[in-house]
Amino acid sequence: MSLNANSADVAFTFKGGMLPMTVMELTSADPERIRRQLAGKLSQSPAFFQHTPVVLSVEKLDEPHLALERICAVCRDHKLLPVAVRGGAEPIRQSAWALGLGWFAPVEEGRVRALESVEPIAEPEETDSEPETSGLGASRLYRGTVRSGQQVSAAEGDLIVIGAVNAGAEVLAAGSIHVYGALRGRALAGIHGNTHAGIFCRELEAELLSVAGNYKRLEDIDSQLLGRAAEVHFVKEQLEIKPLG
Repeated sequence: MSLNANSADVAFTFKGGMLPMTVMELTSADPERIRRQLAGKLSQSPAFFQHTPVVLSVEKLDEPHLALERICAVCRDHKLLPVAVRGGAEPIRQSAWALGLGWFAPVEEGRVRALESVEPIAEPEETDSEPETSGLGASRLYRGTVRSGQQVSAAEGDLIVIGAVNAGAEVLAAGSIHVYGALRGRALAGIHGNTHAGIFCRELEAELLSVAGNYKRLEDIDSQLLGRAAEVHFVKEQLEIKPLG
């Protein structure tokens, strides 16, 4: 009898992968402070808080014990899904495992960068110049690729990206979003409730599209529109996605 399993008996295979993941870096262990800040973020970007998996980083907390179960409950109340904890002493690691969460060792000092403050980095193969941003009145112009883990926003007007938005990246604007390249990450336009905002891109592969809090995920987008130039608007109480031009 062969020692090799019959292909019909194979139920799964293990594969290595680099999935985009949002890291929530905690600077306070107080669940109520976390709750208040999440409530404010939810009002700004409601579409982001739609069962988004997050890793809770506790590396900046000098506390051997945390109310980890309460913190996770606060996250879930705001439609965030904690999947793992990064860093922390042995009691925190044991608490994570007891709650059914994964645990990651701390990242080396200097390598951790906050999602909201990370500086844009150029893709050498796509451009020889450094990414740059400039103000266009209330709008913002960004030159370069928005890479996984980065967030670029225009708090008052439109956001114009001369480059691509990679998977795991996020672009937000009070007005419309224009991407002169591939849009593979999350794009949230009209974050303050502007239903007249839109999203325009040269190649649509977005993980999530949102206008004024109304959203669609990649699996909800017509496959015939994927990989094409497209525009997104809020029409008749739903998002309308159609070819651009």
